[in-house]
Amino acid sequence: METSTQSTGEQPVAIRLLLACGAIGPLLFIVVFLIEGAIRPHYSAWQNVVSSLSQGEGGWIQMANFIVCGALVLGFAIGLRRALRTGRGSTWGPILLGIFGLCLIGAGIFVTDPLLGYPPGASSTPTVHGTLHNLLSLFVFASLIAACFVLARREAADPAGHGWAWYSVATGILVAVFFVVTDVVALLNGPAGLMQRICIIIGWSWIALLAIRLMSKKVQRA
Repeated sequence: METSTQSTGEQPVAIRLLLACGAIGPLLFIVVFLIEGAIRPHYSAWQNVVSSLSQGEGGWIQMANFIVCGALVLGFAIGLRRALRTGRGSTWGPILLGIFGLCLIGAGIFVTDPLLGYPPGASSTPTVHGTLHNLLSLFVFASLIAACFVLARREAADPAGHGWAWYSVATGILVAVFFVVTDVVALLNGPAGLMQRICIIIGWSWIALLAIRLMSKKVQRA
């Protein structure tokens, strides 16, 4: 009579590299916009949103930041699909994060319109590329929120994953709340930049931590 045994091993190198993209991209994105927001002349990190860094002198840095982060998260989505294999969220989790990455690339290509007084003296007349940027940004946050809940459902089925499931749910809720609060505060000429930065740091950090968590997991081998 034959018996089968299973052993655990490291993730294949290709998958680990793709998963690492999910840690590098979001953390790099956060570091770049925090530094740029602190040193850019006439820009207020308190009031101005991150997308406005794509405007004015040096705007190419934030444009590249969008594109690089989006490309890395897109790579992560591919690695995530291969790492999850089967089960709840194994299809839609990667798809949603793939949408996140693609839309972030688009948000870098289509620059936002001048907003909340930055750049100083620029016309705030809506443009096609600005409208596309706003639409793509909406999909960036919507897909991230949905991914949080989809992958939370997967982890909830595993007794060892309940803590991560609750963290994912909390992340999805907080990102949604701060996304709405950012728009409301912007209308009131308040600290929209601060609210959006909190939103981004919460959401992008979840992706990075998810990547790190998956990289540390062992895989089952027959």
